[in-house]
Amino acid sequence: PPIFASGKHFVQLYHWQTSHTQERYVKYCAPNPINMNFCEISKKYFDEWVLMGVALWPHHTKQEIAKEFSELLSLKKYATFLCLNETGKPIAFINLSLRHDYVEGATRSPVAYVEGIYVKTQNRKQGVAKELIKIAEQWAKKQGCKELASDAELRNVDSQKFHKNLGFKIADTIVHFIKEVQ
Repeated sequence: PPIFASGKHFVQLYHWQTSHTQERYVKYCAPNPINMNFCEISKKYFDEWVLMGVALWPHHTKQEIAKEFSELLSLKKYATFLCLNETGKPIAFINLSLRHDYVEGATRSPVAYVEGIYVKTQNRKQGVAKELIKIAEQWAKKQGCKELASDAELRNVDSQKFHKNLGFKIADTIVHFIKEVQ
């Protein structure tokens, strides 16, 4: 059964507790094998999304993240999916974009791009991020993309390992420079 249903679809959901299948109407959310729900972002979860964004990008203020995330909600080339725990609280997110400009290593355009992925510390090593990447792949296909791209800072070895473990390949390694113009 699919782990994510977008739009108005009937899907087969597997109930792990009762070990049987049933049809159920789902809009944007569906359970998965790790007993958590994944759904597209909504205003209901905006504040929790912002707090997780600040945890991922601590060099930005809460206000900066809130402003940027608010803008993302209104743009069709962006999508955000959340993982909700069994009590319905957000514990992870993935921000995606559709890039038409140059993407390092891509052979086609557009390219679905992982702009950010975050799982709360206490929920890591449970397959949540892996499921979010599967959702990203489904979203990419729906957008007509054949490739999913991402990046990681050179010093973020954990992120590099994560990407490699999920089938991403290193496209290039670059060092950025800047010089003030006098």
